[in-house]
Amino acid sequence: MAGDGKNEEAEEAATGASPWRATLLTLFPEAFPGPLGLSLAGKALEQGLWALETLDIRDFARDKHRTVDDTPYGGGAGMVMRADILDAAIEAVADEPGPLIYLSPRGRLLTQDRVRELAAGPGLRLLCGRYEGVDQRVLDARGIEEMSVGDYVLSGGEMAALIVLDACVRLLPGVMGNAESGGEESFERGLLEYPHYTRPPVWQGREVPEVLTSGHHEKVRQWRLAEAERITRERRPDLWAAYRAGRKED
Repeated sequence: MAGDGKNEEAEEAATGASPWRATLLTLFPEAFPGPLGLSLAGKALEQGLWALETLDIRDFARDKHRTVDDTPYGGGAGMVMRADILDAAIEAVADEPGPLIYLSPRGRLLTQDRVRELAAGPGLRLLCGRYEGVDQRVLDARGIEEMSVGDYVLSGGEMAALIVLDACVRLLPGVMGNAESGGEESFERGLLEYPHYTRPPVWQGREVPEVLTSGHHEKVRQWRLAEAERITRERRPDLWAAYRAGRKED
């Protein structure tokens, strides 16, 4: 595995608790931390607010070529990652914290509610697939949760893993500078976020909405809510229907 044990030890010594831990099973460990090493997530990683471990699946291959895939039974294009090799890799991280998740376009769609659940736990383990996917038997045998980050296909699970981790890490205590900002973002209230404006007050003949410069906090709050509702109604009818249903229940 790859990781920075010094940061983890420093954090544990200071707080008495282990940091939130992400464990990645991948054919490309060099892809991490990638952009997660920058900005808020990168600073939090350096400070030991979370930990990142990578495990190279090829380390569990049994031949000199480090082969991890084979042709699919039944024929067809592409290759499939072998169950026996994946199972050995998974067993090596059995003691790592958090649920084991396989990133797959056929999985349940990732939502902000699920992100909050994952961020509130001790961590997670992500299996990054490649080729045509992984042998179904290892998914069934291990009871692995499948998760999708959207209705599209990527070349592999690494990009999806970065998305999942970024969404989770930013919710960890101490990561975001202004904790209140998280509650105003898209999906936190079941709505898309309202528009934002900053200086200059007039740009190419376009003015900032007058209410935002009024200094009247309640009117600003009402305007932002109305805009969030309008945008959600226009762009995401599915979210709007769920939002309205939730309000009726309240």
